[in-house]
Amino acid sequence: MAAASERSPNSRQPRRVPPGRPPRDGYGVYIYPNSFFRYEGEWKGGKKHGHGKLVFKDGSYYEGQFVDGEIMGEGCRLWASSGNTYSGQFVLGEPQGRGIMTYKAGGRYEGELSHGMREGHGCLVDQDGQVYRGAFHSNKRHGRGQMVFLNGDKYDGDWVRDQRQGHGVLCQADGSTYEGQWHSDVFSGLGSMAHCSGVVYRGMWINGHPAGTQATRIVILGPEVMDVAQGSSFSVKVQLQQDDGEVAKSEDGRVLKISAGVRYVQLQAYSEVSFFKVDEDDREMPIQTPFGFDCITYPLSSPKSGGLEPRAALESSRANSPLHEGDLEPALASDALCGQEDPPGGLPGGGCKPCCPEDCQRVERGCAQFMDVRLGPPPPGYHPVLFLGGVHKKAGNSPRSCLGPMRTAPTTQDPPGGSRPDGAAVAELAAAAFPGEYVIMVRDVTTPPFLGRVLPTAFKHLRVSAEGAWPRPHIPGEGPGTPS
Repeated sequence: MAAASERSPNSRQPRRVPPGRPPRDGYGVYIYPNSFFRYEGEWKGGKKHGHGKLVFKDGSYYEGQFVDGEIMGEGCRLWASSGNTYSGQFVLGEPQGRGIMTYKAGGRYEGELSHGMREGHGCLVDQDGQVYRGAFHSNKRHGRGQMVFLNGDKYDGDWVRDQRQGHGVLCQADGSTYEGQWHSDVFSGLGSMAHCSGVVYRGMWINGHPAGTQATRIVILGPEVMDVAQGSSFSVKVQLQQDDGEVAKSEDGRVLKISAGVRYVQLQAYSEVSFFKVDEDDREMPIQTPFGFDCITYPLSSPKSGGLEPRAALESSRANSPLHEGDLEPALASDALCGQEDPPGGLPGGGCKPCCPEDCQRVERGCAQFMDVRLGPPPPGYHPVLFLGGVHKKAGNSPRSCLGPMRTAPTTQDPPGGSRPDGAAVAELAAAAFPGEYVIMVRDVTTPPFLGRVLPTAFKHLRVSAEGAWPRPHIPGEGPGTPS
């Protein structure tokens, strides 16, 4: 009985047949006359039918289902020349339907295919690990799809022949987002970029760059020369403008920083002199301005930011003040004259420490405004130098004999002219800038690469005038100073 079973035509033992005569039915091995193909598997009516393996001479093979001599149904294919493998559905010898293609160079595709190419919907992971999920046509990303790039960027939108084209949203790894039109894989057309720095640009794009309506300069509005009283705060309004002078309303979020400088004057008779005699350790290169003179940096303060208040200025100068203790108390009680109120609980002994001003603002629709800006007291290392016409006349000497770099400038406790202001004025002036010529500077501290470059710094000439008994400082070469 066992011997009869072994001779049964349904036995899985392969039956070799002479060349030119493939097996009729059952399971058998056939080597084709050209010796390029070798088939081992099931036969029906002299044709490959059922499950089998077709081996090619170059080492390629197909293993899976056959129907009437054709590769049809589920199977697995290896291409020896490329090393790629495919597992899935076949029609007439070609991958068609759904399947998984694994590439020897790296990466894999899982999805729909037609005639051996990616066609329809699928997921492609390339050799770098980038992932695309969406529509394909003729082996290329084409239609709607999402892509996760190696650097962490994510794109969701339209594709045309492997390039982003149409409408799409790009979320970059750094937090920046672009939404709008694409062409040939770059921003092109109407779109909006929200950069991670906070800058937002809305408008036309060409070849990945904003087109025509971005800002090219910062403009500080107001008169050519701003005049403010000593100790007063002021506001600075700023616009981002295009080449044609129009406000760049398409821009939001640029960060602008405000700073100040004081006029720097060099006297031939005295080496280096400015409105302040500056200690060697604090000297710096002068900043060029468009007003015909240079400046050196000068601090800003703001009532909102905790800058040195009049009360604190008096407290900090108590040790060196020529006023008696009794004169200080009315001064400390006179904050109302300066428009200040005591903080809850009063100030600690010795006053409060000056803080940096709130010196940055973000642009909204091309505009920004700095409120309550104030020039602070001279910083350490800056010693005021006054050239006063009244002193010149009393001394009967030339300016060379007046207050120079090596002379001690009048202090707020001992003003020139012999008059001594009350305590409130002393407190206010101790916390304010000396009268003179200053410069306000607004610069762009945001550098989003898509905007191309940082906007040039804007300058505004600021003139601080004295009040009451405080005369306006004399600028060498402008004639004697006069009280304001």
